[in-house]
Amino acid sequence: MGKPSTEQVLEVVLPGAVEPDGLELRRRDRPSPSIGQALVRVEASGVSFAEQQMRRAKYYDQPAFPFVPGYDLVGTVAEVGPGVDPTLVGRRFAALTKIGGWASHALVDAADLVPVPDGVDPAEAETVVVNGLTAWQMLHGIAKVTAGQTVLVHGANGGVGSTLVQLARLAGARVIGTASPRHHDAVRALGATPIDYRDTDLPAKVRELAPDGVDAVFDHVGGPGVVDSYRLLAPRGTLVAYGTASTRDQEGSSRLPVLKLFVRLLWWNALPNGRTTTFFNIWAGRRNAAKFRARMTRDLGAVFALLAEGSLRPQVAARVPLEQVANAMRLAESGTVTGKVVLVP
Repeated sequence: MGKPSTEQVLEVVLPGAVEPDGLELRRRDRPSPSIGQALVRVEASGVSFAEQQMRRAKYYDQPAFPFVPGYDLVGTVAEVGPGVDPTLVGRRFAALTKIGGWASHALVDAADLVPVPDGVDPAEAETVVVNGLTAWQMLHGIAKVTAGQTVLVHGANGGVGSTLVQLARLAGARVIGTASPRHHDAVRALGATPIDYRDTDLPAKVRELAPDGVDAVFDHVGGPGVVDSYRLLAPRGTLVAYGTASTRDQEGSSRLPVLKLFVRLLWWNALPNGRTTTFFNIWAGRRNAAKFRARMTRDLGAVFALLAEGSLRPQVAARVPLEQVANAMRLAESGTVTGKVVLVP
């Protein structure tokens, strides 16, 4: 089960709705895993949009303050609890955690661990845990994109967006990607045709490239712009909404923008025009733990296989020491990077 240690854990604490400099560093005794758990020595944990919302108290179902953020992680098992295969110790895994990843060590249910292929860099693997799982399940599980189709990816330079572009291209689809002009070269390099997301004629620009509409739109922005996303669909197209980024800095309820989006999507689905809309939630189906874990292991395993063979290029925007978490958060929120900012304990 591994040897207990007297070493301490370094972790980041989010004490409340604070600016990045308000994030706190804390040391405590290293915990021991209980029944069914593994203690993972964290090698990489990402800065996702979820944490950007959490520090503003804007994430839909975040826990009460204070807590340790960290939506996902990659690391090596240091110790296992009773009932867990002892051969896991020393092996590298990824895990989807929602919170707790911004630490030097993290307790994880062993059943939630997904093997990382040998030879894959931990930070590179980290960029495709929540991002890769989200992109894969939206692309293949919901929109079911196939070769020859055309899709629109908003935020094509972001963590999920850059992964979506690549997976769609690997599926044989043509991709139109929105991003600021500074990222257009990077978006082209991924295989997409870029459009300035601030262009007031954005719908017209998309129509020039896809006169009959697009087969799928992946929209993390929400807000009024989601109406254009829906209108750009081909007659049997699919809109996959997976966030409300446009309301990140707005005051007020964190739930209201999501509820408004839900209502809008339900209304559109009731229209007899063949178009479909879905709000993607990576945690959907978690009540059936066995089925949820099996799907996560299968889908993330498929993404890791593409990463290991070099078909999928990891988009590491920066590697930042855990002690410099405030800098990492500011960089992730700056809109100046392509890919994902990774914390390296």
